[in-house]
Amino acid sequence: MLVRYNSWQDVNTLQRQINHLFDSALEPATVSERVFTKVPAAEMHVSADAIHLKLELPGIEAKDLDVQVTENAVAISGDRSAQKKTEENSRTVTEFQYGKFQRVIPLPARIQNTNVTAEYQNGILNLTLPKITEEKNKVVKVNLVQE
Repeated sequence: MLVRYNSWQDVNTLQRQINHLFDSALEPATVSERVFTKVPAAEMHVSADAIHLKLELPGIEAKDLDVQVTENAVAISGDRSAQKKTEENSRTVTEFQYGKFQRVIPLPARIQNTNVTAEYQNGILNLTLPKITEEKNKVVKVNLVQE
C-alpha cells in the first residue's frame, strides 16, 4: 500500500499548536494563578574602575527586594504583591504579573562586594560595583625547602 505524504498536514498541525499556545497565554487568569515568570530587565555598563548595573523593577517596593552581591555575581529576588480588592459583582482582568522572582547576573570582573552602593528610585535599581584593584606586577618571594 502506498500512502501519499502531505507536507501541509505538518504545517497545519504546527499552526494549531502555535495558536493554542497564544490562546492559552492570553486567557485571563485570577491573581492566584499568575506567576511572576519575567525577570527584571538589566543594563550593565563596565568602566575602568566599576561596574554599573541598572535593573528595572516597576511596582515593587524596596522592602520587597533582596539584593545579594558576591565578588562574581549579583543575585536579586523579590515579590510583587497583588492589590486585593473585594467588590461585590466585580471582575478584574489583568496583564500585570505578580509573585516571586529571582535573577542571578554574573559579573565580567571581580568586585569589592563590601563597597557596593545602591539607589532605588521610581522602580529603577542602580548598583555601583567597584572593581577589585589588583596589585600589578607584584613580586612574591617563594621560599624553597631544601631536602
